[in-house]
Amino acid sequence: MHELEASKLVLYLILYVMLPIWSLAALVDWNCHRLTKIEETSGLRESVIHFVMGVQIGAPIFLCMFFEVNITILLLCLFVLITHEIVAHMDIVWASSRRHISHWETHAHTYLSSLPLYLFALVVVRKWDVFLDMITLDWTGGMALVLRSEPLSGNNFYLPFLVVGSFIFGLVPYMEEMYRCWSYEKRMKERDA
Repeated sequence: MHELEASKLVLYLILYVMLPIWSLAALVDWNCHRLTKIEETSGLRESVIHFVMGVQIGAPIFLCMFFEVNITILLLCLFVLITHEIVAHMDIVWASSRRHISHWETHAHTYLSSLPLYLFALVVVRKWDVFLDMITLDWTGGMALVLRSEPLSGNNFYLPFLVVGSFIFGLVPYMEEMYRCWSYEKRMKERDA
């Protein structure tokens, strides 16, 4: 067995460990929302906040999957990391006074808020030269979006698997939650009219 270079090991850690853990944590979080009847408590507003946080994290992940990580993408990832924490704080402030947040949900939030930082740190480790250019403001030639030249993994199945898995385990549950909250809100308005 040959030794893999450190950069490839970090990539495999991101692809095969960190991203699946993030998806699993999101699914646990969604289930906790379902069990606490989010539609009857904190409602559509919290569900929209969850959707915003998913887009905040999902967009940079997909950019990193399809484009070379350069200064533009690192700056976007850093911006999203900061704004995601702000929105996550808003989420907890809004929800905690309106519904019970279980130990399971608290643990899921721990992963959902810390994994983006770990992912960013691992991307920085893989692209240290780009990170140095970013922090020293040497941005010449590092701002254009360029399609990836390095294959994502050792096979051609990972990217479609990631896209389909993200859709099934990430997008569909939160869209269901948003629909459930919207339907409940609509029923309550019709009942009160």
